[in-house]
Amino acid sequence: MSEEPPLVLVVEDEPDLADLYAAWLGDEYRVRTAYGGQEALDALSEDIDVILLDRRMPGLSGDEVLETVRERGIDCRVAMVTAVEPDFDIVEMGFDDYLVKPVTKEALRETVEELNRRSQYDAGVQEFFSLASKRAVLESEKGRATLEESEEYDELTERLDELKGSLDEAITSMDSHADFENLFREFRTDADVPEDVGDPDDG
Repeated sequence: MSEEPPLVLVVEDEPDLADLYAAWLGDEYRVRTAYGGQEALDALSEDIDVILLDRRMPGLSGDEVLETVRERGIDCRVAMVTAVEPDFDIVEMGFDDYLVKPVTKEALRETVEELNRRSQYDAGVQEFFSLASKRAVLESEKGRATLEESEEYDELTERLDELKGSLDEAITSMDSHADFENLFREFRTDADVPEDVGDPDDG
């Protein structure tokens, strides 16, 4: 018997948009939709793998839904899919990725695929990816001067540096450079790649 496809919960207060996301994902994933924050809480279960979560919704906001997901200890990856431009408050939020609307079918599918892949790794690697995603979205939305003046951004960068150091041993023990490429393909920059891992082309 084959395993069931991963389960994605789409939380979006615009039903047409929620249904569109579900249609984009339905050929590869099981999809559950919730047209608001309270519906999302009612739909939460331990078998959910990925949540696509609108941030600004009437009634219960996406931020509140996210807090409840983490408080309940549901082990799933969460991407905020929202028109709310990110500010430095996102550093402390418990999501794994942040997509600013409008999003394309390709971007949504790639995000779900990547989040599902991240679930295979331990908490340290997942935190690294989450923080790297937050830094990337802040760098795409904020000017350099604003970033340099932000204590939250400085703390985020310091935490990423700490994680890179602690993950060096795990990364270098991987069976092949292909594993490394797969794991870090989103964040292969000089700032993010641990220094003691060589370029696959070198070997």
